Amino acid sequence: MKGILGRKIGMTQVFTKDGKLIPVTVVSCDKNVVMQVKTVEKDGYNGIQLGVFEKKENSANKAEKGHAQKANTTPKRFLKEIRNVEGTYNVGDIVGVETFEVGDVVDVTGTSKGKGTQGVIKRFNQSRGPMGHGSHYHRKPGSLGTMLPKRVLKGKKLPGHMGVETVTIQNLEIIEVNPTENYILVSGNIPGAKNSLVLIKSAVKNSRKKDAKEILTYTEETVVDEVVEDTNVESETVETTEEVVEATEEQEETKVENPEEAN
Repeated sequence: MKGILGRKIGMTQVFTKDGKLIPVTVVSCDKNVVMQVKTVEKDGYNGIQLGVFEKKENSANKAEKGHAQKANTTPKRFLKEIRNVEGTYNVGDIVGVETFEVGDVVDVTGTSKGKGTQGVIKRFNQSRGPMGHGSHYHRKPGSLGTMLPKRVLKGKKLPGHMGVETVTIQNLEIIEVNPTENYILVSGNIPGAKNSLVLIKSAVKNSRKKDAKEILTYTEETVVDEVVEDTNVESETVETTEEVVEATEEQEETKVENPEEAN
């Protein structure tokens, strides 16, 4: 198991060399710091605690500052624990995007967008009733049960608050890992709003083979050649103007030497 914390930036699309379009989500992953290491002898299980994104010193309490000093770092805004990690880690180690490789299958966990109070059709995808004028049932929840036990049973799907829940989307693929700019491209969509915290970790139900896809890269065009051509044109125009000036001066000299011919 391996994982990293990051922020969801937004969605875009990339193309493979086979001509296939892949919708991807951009996840910005700053350097994660190992804040604590859990062991079987002391805690009963193996795991590490990751911290990401700086927190103001004035906003951190004494316990948070002391916890960060053990890792020789500043207080972090978000802390997340990952169990059964691969390899060995020490307190204060840095975990970057290099943890993952192109083609890895991962699970992404985030907090879904808040929708406020919604009805049963949007909240639970129920079907509506007839919309004709003779119908008295359009978008209502429907029957609440039989006469007995004369109360609403637990679990009945009713209107209420929707969203702001922890959601995990499984078996997504890593399309690109960029250590220079610290971002990861994940295939498909992931839960959460823009700039929300997400956790990327190894898939727990993956049964497919690793298939790294080669995506097309783009290079910026330069206009150096055009500038060189312009300079050549300017030099040619300067040479032509110098030749015209010399020709006119020679004509004037011949006129001065032979005034009679000029008359």
